[in-house]
Amino acid sequence: MNKHTVSALVENKFGVLARVSGMLSGRGFNIETLNVAPTHDPKISRITATILADETSLNRCIRQLDKLVNVITVQNFDGVDFVARELVMVKVKADQTTRSQILEIAGIFRAQIIDVSLESLIIEFTGNANKINALLKLLNNYEIIEMARTGTLTLERGINSCK
Repeated sequence: MNKHTVSALVENKFGVLARVSGMLSGRGFNIETLNVAPTHDPKISRITATILADETSLNRCIRQLDKLVNVITVQNFDGVDFVARELVMVKVKADQTTRSQILEIAGIFRAQIIDVSLESLIIEFTGNANKINALLKLLNNYEIIEMARTGTLTLERGINSCK
């Protein structure tokens, strides 16, 4: 089983996300990340999912997604030159002895400090999954109080588009 990134442009209508995620989970696909948001056209949303599947199952998944009502187009990013990013916000316990070390780590990754209190920092970081995992590995040496992480957002490089 390999990780695959699939993106679908869908009509921005009630129930589309439920149908897409229900089809994926109902057919036994493990959804690792799922991200949904409107596009530049408010009538269309983009659903991006990273799923674990073998090649045969992935092809079946794409065909089934493409048949769903309100799905405009489906794109598999395997073999395509693309850019992928995630966002993570991490609240880390930071006292006088650890604050400068945590700030140094954030600086190395070009992460932003978006909240500061006497006891904690909230760090915001955008990057690919490997960079986010590297940052989190270093921050695990400190006390992570809370964390929120988006799913993968993906767009094909160049002039080509999913639509």
